[in-house]
Amino acid sequence: MPSSNDEDSQQRFALGFLFALIALVVFTVVGFATFTYGMGGATAQDSGLPVTQVEPAEAPAPAPGSTVTTEIVTVVVPEGASIQVVGGVVNFYFATGSADLAPGAAEALATVIKGIEGGRKAVISGFHDTTGDPKINEELAKLRAQTVRDVLVGLGVSADKVDLLKPAISTGSGNNAEARRVEVKLLD
Repeated sequence: MPSSNDEDSQQRFALGFLFALIALVVFTVVGFATFTYGMGGATAQDSGLPVTQVEPAEAPAPAPGSTVTTEIVTVVVPEGASIQVVGGVVNFYFATGSADLAPGAAEALATVIKGIEGGRKAVISGFHDTTGDPKINEELAKLRAQTVRDVLVGLGVSADKVDLLKPAISTGSGNNAEARRVEVKLLD
């Protein structure tokens, strides 16, 4: 039978997590509104910028005895930042030159947190596109990965359950919008 202290601790954690998610959503909405109104209310379509819808990739066949996540969540915003969850891999896509998470990141982060609470470990890798200076791009890819890690830790995930892994080739695959990403893989 759990003690009163354990129940209080769990309630405090749940409330803290809830407040952190609400704060993340509020800050994201305020930042998006500030950006939009600061640009005179222009959207990507108004400015001629491309809006990319990222299609889900084929999920690899699951290993025997493993769990398969079939949920797909995709959020696309005019700046080109988006989030996609496919088969246990969460991809955070970023706007050019930015390390800001897209609005709607709370759901994807909740998916990662749920996996970690289920005993898995998150491995985070940052990628960049081929435009601009390669050294600056590598630093930006690293900063994006650190941002995702810091948000997870800020939401109460133990730092030892989150690893940053520099990929052998940090230039991402796909078009430039798909290449500017941070992958979070949940490993058993």
